[in-house]
Amino acid sequence: MPTVVLLGTLDTKGVEYAFLRDRLLEHGVDVLLVDAGVNDPSVTPDIGREELAPNVAELAAAGDRGAAVTAMAKGAERVVTQLHRDGRLDGILALGGSGGSSIATQAMRALPVGVPKLMVSTVASGDTRPYVGAVDVTMMYSVVDIAGVNSVSARIMANAAGAITGMVGAEVPQLAEKPLIGASMFVVTTPCVTRARERLEELGYEVLVFHATGAGGQSMEALARGGFLAGVLDVTTTELADELAGGVLSAGPDRLEAAGAVGLPQVVSLGALDMVNFGPRETVPPQFGGRNLYVHNPTVTLMRTTPEECAELGRQIGRKLSAATGATALFIPLRGISMIAVEGQPFHDAAADAALLAGLRETLAPSVEVHEVNTDINDPAFAVAMADRLHELLA
Repeated sequence: MPTVVLLGTLDTKGVEYAFLRDRLLEHGVDVLLVDAGVNDPSVTPDIGREELAPNVAELAAAGDRGAAVTAMAKGAERVVTQLHRDGRLDGILALGGSGGSSIATQAMRALPVGVPKLMVSTVASGDTRPYVGAVDVTMMYSVVDIAGVNSVSARIMANAAGAITGMVGAEVPQLAEKPLIGASMFVVTTPCVTRARERLEELGYEVLVFHATGAGGQSMEALARGGFLAGVLDVTTTELADELAGGVLSAGPDRLEAAGAVGLPQVVSLGALDMVNFGPRETVPPQFGGRNLYVHNPTVTLMRTTPEECAELGRQIGRKLSAATGATALFIPLRGISMIAVEGQPFHDAAADAALLAGLRETLAPSVEVHEVNTDINDPAFAVAMADRLHELLA
């Protein structure tokens, strides 16, 4: 029988967790109730708060909510991951506001991809990236506050119980086992990645494509670090430009380091480094008003990277690839690094492209294999060449 872990602050949400536990038991699953509160619980847990933080009494006495949330989140992560290692966790469910969501989702993010994770939260209708991170946390908006059992919250909690029960009982059909390749893609590199994916599938691989939106790059690299991938086709490194220039799709400063750190074969290109991403035109920061801006659609505005930014991006990529411990090849398309960077398109900028190459040459080590190809990035021949070279590195 599968076991669902209920993780929450039972000093403030005990009534709600008791109701939720009963709904789960009605579905025929086992339940482990874990207390992440710092004060006395109003319902008896299976795992007490002292197991999350031995100094919980001191945390309660101090009255520092921020410190308490931080400590209980760390303890929850430790306890939950141990429960999973021990075979006592098949799925996890939590309720909460911003504090409870922070505690529970930190624990959820530490669990492997594929373990069912459901967070019923008052903050699920806003920016959920801090809670979801780069893994498969499912957020359900609570509609009303988690404050008692009423006609609305009862329906939401019953739905949540049914959802997690369905998740833990779901069986994945047996699929043919093939080596997994992670590939990064953006709209302006889609033709390239599509053709490369087709070629790799012809060669016997399964290709997981990640949208380079910040979370996408983080997800791909989390799988690389977790040992899920055999190799990486990192065509679209655009998230580095957002990190450098303050765009909205950064994957953080460590992007483009995971495959190299764990020694995975990787073939890398410079896809969409011509652009930084913002929201609607009116959301572009005022200091960028004089830059080359392109309204991609009503919700996305792109900003062309300058020669100075491109030179720094080249140096960063050179350093990151030079530190790789596995076979690494860099493919450089000399006629454009995105659909709109080719000649005649709004982001064509020969000076910026030259600066990008100059920056690369400053920091690239001889260990990095470099292919300069006289095509644009979306030329089918360029895509096939990258796919074939990754296949050779893997073989």
